[in-house]
Amino acid sequence: MSGALSVVGACPLDCPDGCSWVVTVEDGKAVKMRGNPDHPYTRGALCVKVNRYLEHTRADDRILYPMRRTGPKGSGQFERISWDEALDEISVRLRAIVDEHGGEAIWPYLGTGTLGYLQGCEGVAGRRFWNVLGASKHWLNICSAAGSTGLRRTLGNAGGMDPENFALSKLILLWGTNTLTSGHHLWKFIQDARANGAYVVAIDPIRTRTADQTDEHLAIRPGTDAALALGLLNVVLAENAQDEEFLAAYTEGWEQFREEILSYPVERVAEITGIPAEAVHRLGTRLAHTRPTALRATHGLQRHAGGGTALRTIASIPGVTGDWRHPGGGVAYSTSDHVHLAIDTRDDLLARPVRTRVMTKIASQLDDVKCLWVYAANPAGSSPDANAIRRQLARDDLFTVVVEQFPTDTVDYADIVLPATMQIEHYDLHAGYGHMYLAWNEPAVEPPGECLSTTETFRRLAAHMGLKEPSLYDSDLELAEQLLASGHPSMEGITLDRLRKEGWVRMNYPKPFAPFAEGFPTPSGRLRFPPAGQAYVPSHTASADRSVYPLTLITPASHMFLNTTFGNNPELRRRAKDPVVLVHPADAQARGLTDGQRVRVHNEGGEFLADVEISDRVAPGVVASPKGRWPKFSPGGANPNAVVAERDGDMGRGPAFHDNLVELSPVS
Repeated sequence: MSGALSVVGACPLDCPDGCSWVVTVEDGKAVKMRGNPDHPYTRGALCVKVNRYLEHTRADDRILYPMRRTGPKGSGQFERISWDEALDEISVRLRAIVDEHGGEAIWPYLGTGTLGYLQGCEGVAGRRFWNVLGASKHWLNICSAAGSTGLRRTLGNAGGMDPENFALSKLILLWGTNTLTSGHHLWKFIQDARANGAYVVAIDPIRTRTADQTDEHLAIRPGTDAALALGLLNVVLAENAQDEEFLAAYTEGWEQFREEILSYPVERVAEITGIPAEAVHRLGTRLAHTRPTALRATHGLQRHAGGGTALRTIASIPGVTGDWRHPGGGVAYSTSDHVHLAIDTRDDLLARPVRTRVMTKIASQLDDVKCLWVYAANPAGSSPDANAIRRQLARDDLFTVVVEQFPTDTVDYADIVLPATMQIEHYDLHAGYGHMYLAWNEPAVEPPGECLSTTETFRRLAAHMGLKEPSLYDSDLELAEQLLASGHPSMEGITLDRLRKEGWVRMNYPKPFAPFAEGFPTPSGRLRFPPAGQAYVPSHTASADRSVYPLTLITPASHMFLNTTFGNNPELRRRAKDPVVLVHPADAQARGLTDGQRVRVHNEGGEFLADVEISDRVAPGVVASPKGRWPKFSPGGANPNAVVAERDGDMGRGPAFHDNLVELSPVS
């Protein structure tokens, strides 16, 4: 292509793969995007969603200019205004709120729409500005908080094994993870392992497209993962296959945990999990005698009442078998704790300590908020108790600013909308949470219309308000230099100049990498087994009264959408078809439901509409409907979050998206 320029960048989306991509630019226009063939994890491939990213940047509904609401909240009626008009109004309103109600009446609501360390949630973009105003802090718990907390209590950090080491594994347990939909690049390393004789098991309430490709699928009852972990270890002990040397040298609390394991014999575990006893015993025996064993446990399985405990107990398995000592052994959840960038949000700029508001509690924690500033988030489409969220967003006394790329359901309730750049239009620094690489994103093209990056938006607002703190005006490149200056050994030799030249760099960890082969980053240097009686926490649905709402609803990731990103893309919406709810044949028969019939999926919190898909991909008593659809594009104007309760799990205030009871009723 004559005169074409190749620009290396990085995918910003909420996916462990953190892909490196190459954008081809011709005459100032991005004409092609492909996965970077030189990146050891991306290996030249992007997912079905991101393959349409360039098309998405040019979509007809892209927000290109600042807007002010002209109709009722929720109507989505706006008029175009200038940046000066928008910043004038915002400045006046923020000053008045701080003067009358205090800074904590401002809630900066930052989501996972971009995982950038400059523009997004990983670096807590804009936090310096909010600290100057004394705004509330924001606890981003929606994704992985429960599991990360559980892993840190056990291992000292949640980093776990290098996913590339799955190629070395002999037994692979894909536990609560649909790899081919949510992080498909790992599959290539699994294929390498299978070529060398590895056995692959999917443990999942749904027989997913990934489960179809494995050697065995165990249809576990939602929320019972910790019980299965204990049952598998019960078989390991019966086989006398525990690694006594590793236990003595690198663990604590073993004797008490051993007694806990012995109280979960296979027969009891079969009753709890719904997995046949012979299948539990068979896998436990395989686990006992196969080294190394790798467990891939991701975010879906920790979105219930006992999610943190589940990850804590699963991470104990390689402590008993000694797999943490072997490359290709251990648990892979998120590699984020292996990333040591220097994130300086300047909390010293706060005049006093401030309240922390919880992302998934927006429905109940907005009562005393006077300004909601939403960026890289879509709470009206992504957070629990959606009906209550809409009622809050409709308040006349709530000044809502949304920084966005597209007219989401949340945008419809905004007072001011600010146009945001997309990834090919700004600088950013990334670290995938499913591999060991940093990536630099160089802007490939100029932003369209009057779109600004998050960092530039805050710089301009700070200037408009006359704020004097120098750090509010640091450039993107200065912020990147600060991030890379942590001094941690894993960052040695990684400079901004090098990243901009090479596009991506592996952090300074060996290959292969066994992070806990010689101890753990806990105070004692040992893995901490769960205390007595705390290795299994039942889900909310385990003991609930099922007489009115007898079905457990889980809301897995869609293959076409990433959270609600791409929920407005016409082609991906066409491929996704109408929303469905998977129903086991026995449950459909009991309700007189037929394939394709539209039903109300409902409980005391609300309802959404979906078409029945009768399938044995779910077990009796379990129904499933994928997340990610925009309510405004869904029948009845609601998605599954209308029936998801706003409540915390056991650790990290993690939400319980997969821990809700519903009933199905035909639409008359």
